[in-house]
Amino acid sequence: MTEEDRPGLIHARPVRHYGRWLLAAVVIVLALMFLNMMIFNPVFDWSLIFEVMNQTPVIRGMLVGTLLVTLLTMIIGVVGGVILAIMRLSDNPILKGVAWFYAWVFRSIPRYVLLVFMGAAMGLIFPKGIALGVPFDWKIIEWLGLSGDWRFLTVDANRLFGGLVGAVIGLGASEAAYMSEIARAGILSVDRGQHEAAQALGMSRGRTMWRIVLPQAMRVIVPPTGNETIAMMKDTSLLTAIGSVTMELFIQVSAIANRTYQFVPAFTAAILYYLIITSILMIGQSYLERRFGRGFGRRAATATSIQPAGGLQIGSSH
Repeated sequence: MTEEDRPGLIHARPVRHYGRWLLAAVVIVLALMFLNMMIFNPVFDWSLIFEVMNQTPVIRGMLVGTLLVTLLTMIIGVVGGVILAIMRLSDNPILKGVAWFYAWVFRSIPRYVLLVFMGAAMGLIFPKGIALGVPFDWKIIEWLGLSGDWRFLTVDANRLFGGLVGAVIGLGASEAAYMSEIARAGILSVDRGQHEAAQALGMSRGRTMWRIVLPQAMRVIVPPTGNETIAMMKDTSLLTAIGSVTMELFIQVSAIANRTYQFVPAFTAAILYYLIITSILMIGQSYLERRFGRGFGRRAATATSIQPAGGLQIGSSH
């Protein structure tokens, strides 16, 4: 093709997306209407909203019933979930069956129902308290030719499960069932060759899991765990199921609303606290995702970015 046969400059015009601009205009109008309602509607008494947020019982309920319960619950849930995931992946059929049964039971029971049941029924199930030690009745001990009480500590079930401790136990037990599936997915995402390489170096299975597998699995575990943490923070509002619990954000805000009949400002104060806490948790989740995701998704891009003219790939695929 000669120079004269080549076409000249093409004056291309970008495609007009009128529908997108129309949708953007509608969104802007709706956003302005929402802001106008929030600012100028007299129902939203912002001075009263900030006054409710600064109440000492509300702040204490947010710190203890919302943040502290979320922290303790997630610690129980994560640790228990990892243990259940390892049991589920075990070759032992008993451990695998127990882990599956646990996850099946606690994933089937709604958390509100679980808290109501624990707060109301555990005292009836254990009227003499929960005894720690050898869990056998004294008659069975006598049949074995032994004597004495082999239980060294008895805890009042009503007192244990009727407060914040019971809420932490109930929510933590429920969370462990969900975290077990998340941890199991993360462990399965690690290449089997990592296990074999660690064992070839003489590392035990426990050390391999702790030092090799779990750090790599965190890349998969962290995002859903962050979502579970945010969901658990919101589920602390279910502590209303336990009647004796009062030190919680939504319970305190509800008390103010019922006492003053200012429902919109009181509940808006709770919503603002939830928005602030969620924003902080999302920032922490983003940081952890970047930290545990270092080195992933970059090697492949580096290896495929350098190619010779013939189209053959240059670079290591490992």
